[in-house]
Amino acid sequence: MWDTNPQQPWLRGERPEHVVAYDEQLGFWNVHGHQEIVEVLGDWGRYSSDVTRLFPPTEGALTEGNIIQLDPPEHQKLRRLVSHAFTPKVVADLEHRITELTGELLDDVTGDDFELVRDLAYPLPVIVIAELLGVPSGDRDLFKVWVDRMFESTNQFSLKDDEAKLRQELRDSVEATRPLLDYLGEHAAHCRRAPRPGLLNDLVHAEVDGERLTDAQVVNFAAVLLVAGHLTTTMLLGNTVLALDAHPDQFAKVRRDRALVPAAIEESLRFLTPFAALARVTNEPVTLGGVGIPGNQLVMLWIGAANRDPRRFANPDVLDITRDPNPHLGFGRGVHFCLGAPLARLEGRLALDVLLDRFPRLRTDPDRPPTFLPSPNLTGVQSLPLLTD
Repeated sequence: MWDTNPQQPWLRGERPEHVVAYDEQLGFWNVHGHQEIVEVLGDWGRYSSDVTRLFPPTEGALTEGNIIQLDPPEHQKLRRLVSHAFTPKVVADLEHRITELTGELLDDVTGDDFELVRDLAYPLPVIVIAELLGVPSGDRDLFKVWVDRMFESTNQFSLKDDEAKLRQELRDSVEATRPLLDYLGEHAAHCRRAPRPGLLNDLVHAEVDGERLTDAQVVNFAAVLLVAGHLTTTMLLGNTVLALDAHPDQFAKVRRDRALVPAAIEESLRFLTPFAALARVTNEPVTLGGVGIPGNQLVMLWIGAANRDPRRFANPDVLDITRDPNPHLGFGRGVHFCLGAPLARLEGRLALDVLLDRFPRLRTDPDRPPTFLPSPNLTGVQSLPLLTD
């Protein structure tokens, strides 16, 4: 139906031969099953988030302070530093600002030149997360250039590569993140000299076990918040519109009854899962899905495939906004459950409501098909041209 990434066969209704299997060519284990991934994400003692230990050390890598790659108790200590910004009350209080921003962005849409990612799905969440961080949202064009570069690769890494090749790949990755880290480092330095509102300032002045965070910890943590804080919603909003458009009966239900918008977003997260893959490392020999895996092995958890596991979801390749229950893994599970999930859900709900109010006949353009992000670990539209009349 769409020109999706060939490394995401589940989007074409294809099922893996085995839910847990070793990839001889790439040197790691692929996991596609829902119950198996739930088991891994719920057991940080046996499955560590610190995948960096399998790779050669690389100067400047986004490691220290990277909350995604930390295990408890260090993970909880850092997470608590910013959790106050994502409480239900704080998120709910953003409703007016998000609605206002959505309206302003759509005011700039003219004629038939409406591209959802460029005009709304990217700028809306990046402005919100930049304001929460306390960095200029007017720099969002810079953020897009930097983040696009971070995820532009379509190449699959292999642990079977020789160390020199792995080191070069890691250096390339560091080089791609460097402009963003330098930018955040400059703003963190300003916060040290003169405190100002925002999460970046909170990180600069926070203490963990009586000690301030290092510059690297502050910058890496802030980078994760900025990237994940907008990318999830960008993909979520684009994917939801695309999935609904491809299922006119479901779209008609949402148009008739806006109370179905939250359920449509949840089903979109299952059907087109933005962060399609997560990585873990086995701390000891384990048995997963009846398969023995040695210790110190990389395990790739294909969340996107798990969300279409027929053992867990009836008719998994069908978009059904009335699906209940819908235990998708779109925001992860366990201690690393997405910190910004409430914010992403709110942004998606409000933006879709305003979008349908403004353009009741919104639909895709058959002459301008969508394009998708090139990274095999992401599922999201890179561009989605739309017709409005």
